[in-house]
Amino acid sequence: MVAPDGSQIGVKKLTEALWLADQLGLDLVEVAPGAKPPVCRLMDYGKFKYEQSVRDREARKKQTRTVIKETRLSPRIADHDFQLQARRTIEWLSDGDKVKVTVRFRGRERERPEFGERIMVRLAEAVEEYGVVEQEPSLEGRNMTMTIGPVRRRTARTHSSPTTPDPVDEPSSEEPVTQAETEQSEEE
Repeated sequence: MVAPDGSQIGVKKLTEALWLADQLGLDLVEVAPGAKPPVCRLMDYGKFKYEQSVRDREARKKQTRTVIKETRLSPRIADHDFQLQARRTIEWLSDGDKVKVTVRFRGRERERPEFGERIMVRLAEAVEEYGVVEQEPSLEGRNMTMTIGPVRRRTARTHSSPTTPDPVDEPSSEEPVTQAETEQSEEE
């Protein structure tokens, strides 16, 4: 039997343990039923369950959920439509979501998959500041897919030690000399 503070009380009969729990106003909870003899603990079980739910809630708050958004393109997409999809993709990547880019080939478009790959590379270049290609374009049936994940931002570290500027970068204390002044000084 274990006390509420974690110290061991010792081996007790079930009736004695129940009587002690009743006297202290606590619950008798079996912790290790497989042990010889079984281990029980005196605790307020309702308080224990509440604290456990609070810990679980805090752990869920700290979790990050990966959301995958999808954008569909065509090998013959117009420039304005492409720019609209690129803006939407940048928006999603800025929010921290991953983006699955799909190009669907219809009819004879399947014979020229390089057009779809070109569109995907163009999109990846348009959003390279906000996202990184996690899965390269791959053709699966009549769809070509690619996954773009958000860029992990790193904080810039500042150094506390002062650095001495290069002498080349230092501004000159002298006034600039014009070409007319140098010609005049050569004549003298």
